[in-house]
Amino acid sequence: MATDNRQRIMTEEYIVLTRTNAVAKNGSPYITLKVGNLNETFQLMVWDVSPTLPPHVGQIVKFMNITDQQGRKSARGNEMICLDMPFESHPLYNLLPRPIKREQWDETINNLLAFCTNESLKNIIKRFADILFDPYSKYPAATNVHHAFKGGLLNHTYQMLHLLEGMYPVLPYKVNVERCILAIMFHDYGKVYEYSPEGEPTEDMFLLGHIYISAHKLHNELEKEGIAAKEIKRIIHCILAHHGQREFGSPVVPCSQEAMIVTFIDNISAKTTTIEENGNMEKVFALETTIVKD
Repeated sequence: MATDNRQRIMTEEYIVLTRTNAVAKNGSPYITLKVGNLNETFQLMVWDVSPTLPPHVGQIVKFMNITDQQGRKSARGNEMICLDMPFESHPLYNLLPRPIKREQWDETINNLLAFCTNESLKNIIKRFADILFDPYSKYPAATNVHHAFKGGLLNHTYQMLHLLEGMYPVLPYKVNVERCILAIMFHDYGKVYEYSPEGEPTEDMFLLGHIYISAHKLHNELEKEGIAAKEIKRIIHCILAHHGQREFGSPVVPCSQEAMIVTFIDNISAKTTTIEENGNMEKVFALETTIVKD
């Protein structure tokens, strides 16, 4: 049976939505890109591209041709043209989420602080809301599943805080909101060490992992501020449990209202963004489903 091996001559521009580096069995480097424009979104392998070379997420690319072999698209590095990052006036600029503005971050933090009663924890929240904005605006939240772009860590954290801001006043049971705020602010803190700003994994991803780094950092800060050991355990539990299940990387599973809230808010932000970032009728293995859009 003949194989379907077609070449498309490309003239369109695409924006790089995600990038993953890899090495073939013969030792040759290649990258897997998800690219999109106003008409389509697809994934392809680009052969013979070094991990240090462009394109980066958010950059515009063109392909002289793409080989399509039974739905598996590929191109060679010398068939790809890397253009500049788009300006706001570019038609593809808004296909990639952009870091939120400082005033949005500050507004949500201030609204959440209005719910807080523990002055010691409020002061810690204020201090780190200011400290974390800048580094979070430079790092991705993942490599290719959700918020996989520079500043994605800020977007993801902000979405979670903003969701808590709307959810907390209508909860029909007692919740220590300070625990939720601190856990959300720090739950992915370790990704500043797991990734480079370009989204490349570092050795800390494999040696320590972001959950440990995040919990360790916040635990130390809370101890330095003299927070009671029992309260520290309740807050740190929310970070340790935020992946929800052990098979998803959580060393423990949620066993408090605050931990459960943080876990589900994390899922809402991550999974709905994953749907938004993928195309219609695209199979998304991370969600174990095919996306259907109107």
